[in-house]
Amino acid sequence: MSSDLILPTWTDIEQAEQRIAGLAHRTPVLTSRHFNRRVGAELFFKCENFQRVGAFKFRGACNAIAALSAEEGGRGIITHSSGNHGQAVALAARLNGYGAVVVMPDNSARVKVEAVREYGGEVVFCAPGTQTRDAAVADLVDQHGYVFIPPYNHPGIIAGQGTAAKELLEDIPDLDVIMAPVGGGGLLSGTAIAARHLAPGIRVIGAEPRNADDAARSFRSGKLEPASPEQTVADGLRTTLGPMNFAIIREHVDDIVTVSEQAIVRDMRAVWERMKIVIEPSCAVPLAALAENDLDVGGQRVGIILTGGNVDLDALPW
Repeated sequence: MSSDLILPTWTDIEQAEQRIAGLAHRTPVLTSRHFNRRVGAELFFKCENFQRVGAFKFRGACNAIAALSAEEGGRGIITHSSGNHGQAVALAARLNGYGAVVVMPDNSARVKVEAVREYGGEVVFCAPGTQTRDAAVADLVDQHGYVFIPPYNHPGIIAGQGTAAKELLEDIPDLDVIMAPVGGGGLLSGTAIAARHLAPGIRVIGAEPRNADDAARSFRSGKLEPASPEQTVADGLRTTLGPMNFAIIREHVDDIVTVSEQAIVRDMRAVWERMKIVIEPSCAVPLAALAENDLDVGGQRVGIILTGGNVDLDALPW
């Protein structure tokens, strides 16, 4: 069920922006003197925690689903997700008048399951694990003819996610560095395509938990590396890179750095306290990377995409 490697381009991002106009929010860019002083650079935070469904994932899902023909959409949409992508697909499908099914592990957080249902999605549970998940999706596609919209390894998803960086670079055009967290790679690959077009000299840096560092290892080895068995508080980044995403990252990304669990939790809390906004752990990874890595950003202008704000308030990491 992987997509053929027809890589999206800047034109696809422009078309995505047109498709999702009026559906996705153009999110604000915030600054913080506190974090500027701490890092020694000017930071600009693109707040996708204010996006619909509370995460950047809505951009990609909305674009991929809006690009379907009426016949395809009428067959119904299916995806697999334990969180934000499932919510995004459910809402994007509903806005386009289509049904959506989301295959979720049976140990998914109840708040995430209920969110998918509230957005109009039908939830089908499966045992945890990639093989059981993929088998469940394949079986339902065979039975019902659903159209599969994967979370990241898909040109429409990548192009949609790239609209966040396009907006950031239009609002703050003279950035020296742009950073995004990386899990499956949909956001980082879309960000890289947009950044290379709008600001060819910009540094594009991905950030990843050290406990889930397959993207960093893949970036260095030049081949897709397996996921780490360790767990991370940044649950949105536990997935492995998609082949399409990896191809774009290899071509356009300058570096992928890793951070400790302690730094992720520390900076997630610091953003809550200092900026008065709710972010999820994955969001804090690029900011933590600036503190933990020698990225040589002193005096520079750094854009950071804050990916989302969907947090289980009964299980905060501190």
